[in-house]
Amino acid sequence: MPRTKTKLFAGNRLRQLRQRESMTQAALAECIGVSLSYLNQLERNHRPLPDHLLQTLCERFALSPAWFADTREAHAVQALRETMADPIFKNAPLPLAKMVESARQSPELCEAFLTLYRAYTFDQERREHAPSASSPPPLEPYESVGNWVQEHHNYFHELDYAAEDFYETIIQDTQPLSTALVRHLQERHGLNITHSTDMHTRGLVWRIDRHKHQIQLPHDQPPESTLFFLAQIIGQLEHNRLMTDILRREGPKERNAQELARVYLGNYFAGALILPYTRFLQHAQSMRYDVDDLRRHFGVSFEQVCHRLSTMQRFGAEGIPFYFLKLDIAGNILKSFSANRFSQSRFGGPCPLWNVFRAFATPGQIQVQLSQTTDDSIYLNVARTVGREGLNYADRPRQIAMVLGCTIQDAAKTVYAAGLDLQDHTLVVPIGPGCRACGREQCSHRSLPVSGRVLDTGSNARGVVPYRAVPER
Repeated sequence: MPRTKTKLFAGNRLRQLRQRESMTQAALAECIGVSLSYLNQLERNHRPLPDHLLQTLCERFALSPAWFADTREAHAVQALRETMADPIFKNAPLPLAKMVESARQSPELCEAFLTLYRAYTFDQERREHAPSASSPPPLEPYESVGNWVQEHHNYFHELDYAAEDFYETIIQDTQPLSTALVRHLQERHGLNITHSTDMHTRGLVWRIDRHKHQIQLPHDQPPESTLFFLAQIIGQLEHNRLMTDILRREGPKERNAQELARVYLGNYFAGALILPYTRFLQHAQSMRYDVDDLRRHFGVSFEQVCHRLSTMQRFGAEGIPFYFLKLDIAGNILKSFSANRFSQSRFGGPCPLWNVFRAFATPGQIQVQLSQTTDDSIYLNVARTVGREGLNYADRPRQIAMVLGCTIQDAAKTVYAAGLDLQDHTLVVPIGPGCRACGREQCSHRSLPVSGRVLDTGSNARGVVPYRAVPER
């Protein structure tokens, strides 16, 4: 296990682990071989978690070191920075160091504060657009599920192993996986595959007709989509109880969020089945994470490979920790997962300097970029458009792009670092969390002034942008 480079304060994670395992402090202390007082200090973040205890915890509870990492803290700090950029806080500025301290020492209080701020913004929107409507809940179901997935670093151990075991049981090297899945559905469940011409008009991608013992699929969908949907169906038919156990034990509590989480787990199982962990990781490493090589080898889509790469966090067999985002041409984020410190903007659109937007100008071509976020982390970003072509003149397929990113420390392990001087940061592109919260005042791409700062309108100079903020004291 690689040694941690900085002190790791993981008190909140230790408490979560104890609660999940229904253990007292005394029981956990005995389990990992430390004194009760020492464990108490660890949980209060009075002491950092040392490497040997990190390894012991991972081995005893089958966890990845990333589960204890500071990615949650980094995401909380980013959310606090964006929130505190709101003008309502201009008379109560909070230094970055205090935000970091708050996220580390009081994560539950930080989350409560962010929930309160969400409720405030929702109420402001309600008053502006629908005064007679009732106020929506502070946290939408998709936000709850997103936070829950992020807590697990987009890796679900039991489900991943179940999918891999199923793959090894049915696969035959001389037979495509799709054929094996069709045969399994016929022999195990008595379901035959039929193709329908009106599935898209009904808004369906698959349907089980139990009376006719059929699985109906669209007649014109790509083979990689068919493969994924067959894997989804098998997950629903045979592993629904496992998904229910995961949700009951540690899933979101609100009903709509639970249902969305069940859909996510079904998709996770499907991705883990068509790209089984051990085989996929071996090929990813040997191919230097070349997404096109991997999609051709496994017969899947570019998006399916990118999504799977963001889940490779199995203890003892970790891949590169990637972040993965999918968004449309308007900047709406459709999917977002991160196994590293990268955090998307919660309020406002993404930075226009991000190469994912340049990808829309070069459809189907890969764009590579080194970028630096406002916390001074440098990432290698790989972006490309995905999606289908129009079926006819009247069809308007959605324009989608995605970006896969890793830290510069892992960039050399990928084919996308070829030709890049990773030591020379001259051409690294500074990107931010959206103009409202970004503190880079000299950026010529800025569309809004920094929120919460006093504007200098009476100076004798004009800056790169038509508004200058009074320097903070």
